[in-house]
Amino acid sequence: MTEIDTQKDVYLFLHGRMDLKEKAMNALTTKGFSSDKVVMALPNKVGNVGDYMAMLWMPPNPDHIKIQEITKIEEVKPEGMIGLWKGVSKEDIDTIQLE
Repeated sequence: MTEIDTQKDVYLFLHGRMDLKEKAMNALTTKGFSSDKVVMALPNKVGNVGDYMAMLWMPPNPDHIKIQEITKIEEVKPEGMIGLWKGVSKEDIDTIQLE
């Protein structure tokens, strides 16, 4: 399993579940991420290679957070809610239960 560098930015995807934001933030900080490193994911700005994505999974009723490392970023034409994230390749590295 890949070791997580909790000093890197982690982009949080709530999939419209704003009611779970606090629970997700608590889970990420318990995992060791600093709250100032957690960035709400926006369709018009992606992270960098090596940064992380934290995705509530599985929509629409998530029970855990999937942690993924950004491995590649390709330039793409933004598409819908996904926006520029359409061009991001990632690798699953961990999961955190929502409690």
